[in-house]
Amino acid sequence: MLRNLADRVRSEEGITGLETAIILIAFVVVATVFAFVVLTAGVFSSERGKETVFAGLQKARGTIELRGGFIATSTAGVVDGFQMSVATSAGGEPVPLDPAATQNRTVIDYRDNNTIVNDVTYTVTWVVGDGDGLLEPGELATVNIDPTAMVPAPTLAANSRFTFEIQTPVGAVIDITRQLPAALDPVMQLH
Repeated sequence: MLRNLADRVRSEEGITGLETAIILIAFVVVATVFAFVVLTAGVFSSERGKETVFAGLQKARGTIELRGGFIATSTAGVVDGFQMSVATSAGGEPVPLDPAATQNRTVIDYRDNNTIVNDVTYTVTWVVGDGDGLLEPGELATVNIDPTAMVPAPTLAANSRFTFEIQTPVGAVIDITRQLPAALDPVMQLH
């Protein structure tokens, strides 16, 4: 019996201080790696969010807006011209507005229920500005479009509804949808 008791006292197993320290160090290392992964993912997502915000600001800054009315002119009951005054949006960046440019230019498309004309020919008359083909903040330009020169030529009769789409190289696309009145006058402001 005494021998049994002595064997039990000698064979007791337990965790030593060294084993405890190793386990604690392993927990600390795992927690450190996990924290690094979480922080890295957070920094990465923050950078992506910042890039998205800056891309949105760049797109918004490059937008032009319609200033004043949209005018249609007609001769002998045939619509033969459109005029619209445009400027950069508040705080906007310069927008290329040179109809003769071949790259980095503003494109205007026309569409109605029967006709689609991509890349409509237009001219620009500078009201306020230096006329360098770049619509800058504080400048105002009038865009003139001759619908009789479009191929195919649209049929613009009384009550016709149509849309001009202005696409700048950077910025939002502007849709200008208007409807002709029931009776065509020589000069019509379309709302």
